[in-house]
Order: sequence, then structure tokens, then C-alpha cells
Amino acid sequence: MKIGIVLYPTFGGSGVVATELGKALAAKGHQVHFITYSQPVRLGSFRENIFYHEVSVSDYPLFDFQPYETELTSKMVDVVRNEKLDLLHVHYAIPHASAAFMAKMILRSQGIEIPFVTTLHGTDITLVGKDPSFEPVITFCINESDAVTAVSHSLKEATYEHFKVTRHIDVIHNFIVPNNETKEGLNNTRLKYALANEPILCHISNFRKVKRVEDVIRIFEKVNAELPSKLIMVGDGPERYSCEQLARKLNLCDKILFLGKLRDTAHVLEIADVFLLPSETESFGLAALEAMAQSVPVISSNTGGLAEVNKHGFSGFLSNVGDVDDMAKNAIALLQPDQMMQFKENALAQANLFSLAAILPQYEQIYSNLVPKILR
Repeated sequence: MKIGIVLYPTFGGSGVVATELGKALAAKGHQVHFITYSQPVRLGSFRENIFYHEVSVSDYPLFDFQPYETELTSKMVDVVRNEKLDLLHVHYAIPHASAAFMAKMILRSQGIEIPFVTTLHGTDITLVGKDPSFEPVITFCINESDAVTAVSHSLKEATYEHFKVTRHIDVIHNFIVPNNETKEGLNNTRLKYALANEPILCHISNFRKVKRVEDVIRIFEKVNAELPSKLIMVGDGPERYSCEQLARKLNLCDKILFLGKLRDTAHVLEIADVFLLPSETESFGLAALEAMAQSVPVISSNTGGLAEVNKHGFSGFLSNVGDVDDMAKNAIALLQPDQMMQFKENALAQANLFSLAAILPQYEQIYSNLVPKILR
């Protein structure tokens, strides 16, 4: 099958999942065409069956804001027509679903039928989508999609709650990609960041307000007061400066490391003991799943889809949003020697429920339903 994947090529969860999905499909023999404005950060080097089509946005002085949606639509039409694609799979509703609908109508006028799948990832529904100026377009494009998926039951419910959606939505959870690298020298790496008896806590995000990154610092302050520890903060964004200021105010600069953006976060997670994710909302919690895949238990809020990923009392603990006292208490409990190894084993077992091998066939079934002559 020839599949076009439209995505944001960034570090965000939707871009990561879309890229890894495309790579997995290509490995199974499907021909995958990525369509976006720059090469996806997780795409990596040359791979068989993978093609990249860049959407170049023209810089016309007439426009205050360049018409990316129009340029994207034109590129989708061009790729479908010339590469003979069988299906488009767009990740994130804005503006990819609307561009896919326009492309479908243009191609239909040329005698070409192309189905498109829309995958909802989170803030396209729970944050941006709630803006009244976007609602009519999002509702229309979801209903006009040939198939719709959401990454959690929580997100599916939120979509039906906030939009007049009549289309059936399939829940297909996010997944983890197997890491076949050896972990030789792991202890030596760990000692570069913490003393042998110091636990390492970790947080990875885009440092937006919704991630409540200052809560991460305040949780760590309480944990460190009981158990001398280190905190590794990975990522960047608008809230990073306030976090650095808070760390200075609390005299924790020698305890907290801000590493900035990293392409490969697995190596950081490998040396961590606890992952902190106190978000205001999470449609799924891919960062938590990636931590558990490295045998790192998770302390998180109980919002959105996080309860579908992080099992309370098994792979970690859930607390109410903003309850830093409870999160700190749970982190301290996890870090006790008689608890740590069991929770690490449980975290990995929970992550394995979201394996690529379990999730990929669900997407292939969606495709098969839309293009039966290809896969049957």
C-alpha cells in the first residue's frame, strides 16, 4: 500500500508517533510518503520505502501570514496524483484534516478518489479546538474524514463532548518502539550526573504551562529534603526561564540540570529512577509511556488519558492536578529500596502492553477497511 502521512515534524507527541508509525509501516513493506514543512526529527537516516515531500511556503508580501494550509493542500494533491497514493493519514486535526478534505475534493474533480484517516492527538481537541473560531472547521473535517482515531478513551470522550461529531471514533493508543541498544556502561554514565546513593528524578516536556513544570521543581524540593537527589529536566519552551528562576530561588541549582532539547531521550531515561509528569491535562501521556519502557516508574497527575497509561500503585502513582505534596510523598515511597525494583519491573510490564506489535495491526485494519482491494 502507498500511504501519505501528514504531520508536524517536531518533538511533540503527535509528530513522534506519526513518524514512528510511518517507519514501522515501511519496515513491513508499505510505501510511506511523509508530507510536511521540514524533515521529521525522528525520521533518521535513509530507509527503504520512505519518501519525504517538503511543503515550501512561498513568501509573498501580499500576505501578513503565509497560507500554509493552501500550500499543504496543493502538495497533497501533487503527491497523491503523481505517486499514486492509496490513502492519506493526517495527524492532528489543525490544519491537516481540513487540508486533506480540500485535497480530496480537488482530486475527486480530477477523477481520483483518495480516503483520509484523521488521528486526534490531544491539544487539537482539548486546547486549540475549544476556540470558537476553530470549532466549525474541526467538527466538519472530523465528520468528513473516512475514518477517525483518538489516542485514548479520554480524548474520544472529550471530542464527543466538545464537538458535534457524528463519525465513529476508534481508540488506538500510542505505542513504544523497541530499543535494541545494549546498556553497557550505564552505571558510569549515571555517576556523571549523581552520586552512587543519589536517586535521579526526570522530567521531559515542551515546557508549556499545561505541563505545570514549576510543580516538577516543587515536587523535587520536597523529595530532596527527605532523600538527597538530582533532577534532570529535558526540553525547552516558554516556562523554562521561570523554572530556572524558581530553582535559583530555592537554592537547588546544584541539584537540577537543565539539558534543553534532545533528539534521543532514551539515554536520559535509562539512568532515571522516577519520572515526573504533573500536567494540567494529557490526552495520552507518551512521555510517561516512554519512561516506563525504560523501567522508570511514573509520578503523574490523574488527568486525561494518563490513567490509561500509568496504573496507580503498579507502574507508579496518580495524584490530583496541583497536589505536589501527594506527588512528593509518592515519589519518596517509590524510592525506598524495598519498593524500587518491583515498581521498575511493573513499569516495564505496563509499557509492554503498548508495544508496536500490538498497535500497528490496528492501524493496518483501519487502512484495510478503506482500501480493501489493496490488502485483501
